Amino acid sequence: MNHSIIPAPVSCRPTGGAPFVLTPATRVRHDAASAGVAAWFARWLGLEVAAAGTGADIVLAVEPALAGELGREGYRLTCGAGGVTIRGATAAGVFYGVQSMRQLLPTDVEQSGLRTNNGRLEAPAAEILDKPRFGWRGALLDVSRHFASVAEVKRFIELLALHKLNVFHWHLVDDHGWRIEIKKYPRLTEVGAWRAGTVIHFREPALDGIPHGGFYTQEEIRDVVAYAAERFITVMPEIEVPGHSSAALAAYPEFGNTDAPGYAPRVQEKWAIFPETYAPKAATLQFLDDVFTEVLALFPSKFIHVGGDEAMKEQWETSPTGQAFMRANGLKDGHELQSWFIRRTENFLAARGRRLIGWDEIQEGGLAPGAAMMAWRDVKWAIEAARLGHDVVLAPTSHTYLDYTEGSAEEEGGAIGAQTTLEKVYSFEPIPAELDPAHHGRVLGAQGQLWRERMPSMARTEYRAFPRLSALAEVVWSPRERRDYADFRSRLPWLLARLSRLDVNYRRPRD
Repeated sequence: MNHSIIPAPVSCRPTGGAPFVLTPATRVRHDAASAGVAAWFARWLGLEVAAAGTGADIVLAVEPALAGELGREGYRLTCGAGGVTIRGATAAGVFYGVQSMRQLLPTDVEQSGLRTNNGRLEAPAAEILDKPRFGWRGALLDVSRHFASVAEVKRFIELLALHKLNVFHWHLVDDHGWRIEIKKYPRLTEVGAWRAGTVIHFREPALDGIPHGGFYTQEEIRDVVAYAAERFITVMPEIEVPGHSSAALAAYPEFGNTDAPGYAPRVQEKWAIFPETYAPKAATLQFLDDVFTEVLALFPSKFIHVGGDEAMKEQWETSPTGQAFMRANGLKDGHELQSWFIRRTENFLAARGRRLIGWDEIQEGGLAPGAAMMAWRDVKWAIEAARLGHDVVLAPTSHTYLDYTEGSAEEEGGAIGAQTTLEKVYSFEPIPAELDPAHHGRVLGAQGQLWRERMPSMARTEYRAFPRLSALAEVVWSPRERRDYADFRSRLPWLLARLSRLDVNYRRPRD
């Protein structure tokens, strides 16, 4: 039997019978609730969809009663000579069952579909029972440092779906480029989406002098969100507040600390942390409200990421306007002013039925009451937040920063952080050992980060992502007791062969 499924199911039992044979005559049959999944699967295979009938076909069904056993995203898959049946408590569960069925088929199907083996594909007889360990299984893609086209973003989303990941964290805004069209403020993309050049790798601070930029129209964003939703992936935007705002303030400098010494915002060309922060004044707050209003209209995600990290305090503390605001509002320093910005943004989002999530710096000066936190600097921040009753997502540099190299910096096109091996990623445990079991439910899950200062192309990004993101997918999906690195490595060749058929530029693991 083909034991190649990644992430590993809760159980996968060979039944010893004859295999299922897929031919052009096979039909994908479904109930009303799984119609969308059936359409995706049939389109991918090149089959016809039928709502009813009998025979050795693929049958998809939503059975809400399964939720008690499998949760909202689990599934049961039965495969044999008589056909394939995939049942889930929701359409999402059925979709994940389809992804496992996909991995039971020969890898050539990814490239040739039913043209493989003269239109005859076999899948081994098996029964699979499966459900995810965590509800948040994500990946961040940074398109501010280096822009990615809509087609490239969709390809990345497709690879997330193959791995049963369900959150696409879209880092749209930073010092180096503003990538989302905001109709009320056109200069955000006319000016903020473009930089004059980029630092030359290994020879900083020299610049290449090549203009770089791009942005997504609102129509394109709606298209990407719908594309992801068809694959049961939530697109969560990140709109940085109050720091990492150089590109926005280059477009609209009046919303920054204009009376701070040396204030001169620009779309940044070098990799660093910059002093620009939004100013605490009425016009700026209205700007942020307007931006988030348009963002919420584009993204239906429950969580909206506001960054909140690496906000420099210098301009606030040297600006007469900033100092006056802090005195008037009883804020003792820039840390408390940062917290004020986060709390205000949280209130804005909560009033519209959304939840704020930010990097662990949003705890500085006090964590906003309803905020969730993404721990990146150290898991200790996740422990503290969970103990205080906040939901947390684990994203530590130590195990989930996939922009860190696995091999040498020279081989992989430069590096910012440390080396992170495939085995180290696989060893990650999202629930900290120091966290009391009473608070384990506050850990929503984990995600991998692809910061792209050193990854100018998506081919280079894929090289950093895979198969380490494949390992992380198993960390967040499979039961802890099911995880075994040697077993993962034994299954990995089948997944890598599949990635090869998809022309993914993955890094071949070294033993």
